[in-house]
Amino acid sequence: MRISVIGCGYLGAVHAASMVELGHEVVGVDVDEKRVAALCAARAPFYEPGFEDLLQRALATGRLGFSTDVADAAGAQVHFLCVGTPQKHGEYAADLRYVDAAVESLLAVLQPGEVVAGKSTVPVGTAARLADLVGGKVPGALVAWNPEFLREGFAVQDTLHPDRLVYGLPAGPDGGTAERLLDEVYAPIVARGTPKVATDYATAEMVKTAANSFLATKISFINAMAELCEATGADVKQLADAIGHDDRIGRRFLNAGLGFGGGCLPKDIRAFMARAGELGADQALTFLREVDNINMRRRIRMVELAREVLDGSLLGKRVAVLGAAFKPDSDDIRDSPALNVAAQLQLQGAVVRVTDPAAVDNGRREWPHLDFAATPEEAAERANAVLVLTEWRQYRELDPVAFGEVVASRRVLDGRNALDREAWTAAGWTYRALGRRAG
Repeated sequence: MRISVIGCGYLGAVHAASMVELGHEVVGVDVDEKRVAALCAARAPFYEPGFEDLLQRALATGRLGFSTDVADAAGAQVHFLCVGTPQKHGEYAADLRYVDAAVESLLAVLQPGEVVAGKSTVPVGTAARLADLVGGKVPGALVAWNPEFLREGFAVQDTLHPDRLVYGLPAGPDGGTAERLLDEVYAPIVARGTPKVATDYATAEMVKTAANSFLATKISFINAMAELCEATGADVKQLADAIGHDDRIGRRFLNAGLGFGGGCLPKDIRAFMARAGELGADQALTFLREVDNINMRRRIRMVELAREVLDGSLLGKRVAVLGAAFKPDSDDIRDSPALNVAAQLQLQGAVVRVTDPAAVDNGRREWPHLDFAATPEEAAERANAVLVLTEWRQYRELDPVAFGEVVASRRVLDGRNALDREAWTAAGWTYRALGRRAG
């Protein structure tokens, strides 16, 4: 099939290259000239394990191209919308200007029988509104909603081997037409027996926001338990291990620590609350406000814990922050808890140096007032305390004995409960973590 992908950021670029891997001819369209130039040159404009290799393979087939001109999307049977839906400034609602602009631009090339397939995370009701617009301007053209469920760090795997496919389809015969086209797009995935949910627009839109809200709730639940553990002397890691053995609960996403960030969970749960309010159903999601509050309190608590460890004052203390990305295997610093904590420590008088295996360049660009280092050793030189705030494998595997030779004081704050506490304490470190006894 010939496919277009509108928006070639993190989601769109991975999707475009993955569709070539499935056998299709793909053109990716984006308004950012530098991004398009990088993709055409087989350079990934972001860090994602396995993506650059996938991109190079796809370009080598001759079936992948990138452009800044939407006219190059003409003739595609399916047009995937992969543009961002950030949080509006000053409010919780999602900003849909990029989705609307993408659809408006597509109208110039769209033909009857083609499908506009939304992958962007949007408030419920968006697909129906866009379907009315598309159908009114190009009779016979269809809209479907096909939400993405990518995990940063696993995006290639999640695109080529998803755990489910969700189609939001129009009613009547048009729904069958759109479903057949999407099945053709994902033919190898469908043939493997991947679960598929073919449903209406509203349900498909809600699947992504409901999933993210559930994950955010689970993370905030264990962080609320961490607050209680600190008050009672209990150990949140052992607590999570114990309740995680219950199949109804499960151990995944029960890792207490600094909480979630990034470009999805925070803004998606806020947009979900905002849309519920517009629909008069805001009481159904009031619990998400506390989920958000618990998550943000973790950052404040980490700063307080650093002050405690540093004898009650941050002023003039040298602090190494290991981690800038919001999660490992990513260079994404959007709403990064690590950088938020680093900035708060600096504002309160600490001398802070931040490092990260992938996100230093992004950090320097977006947080120019922070000092960045290339390696953990450089960041920790003569440090009075080390904070591990992103659970990169490189930090989990640090040798606490050798690393201890770099610092001024062997004090480590494990913001992700990622380190081997026994190994670090055996090497002479004072170990502290959210929700756990001092070691």
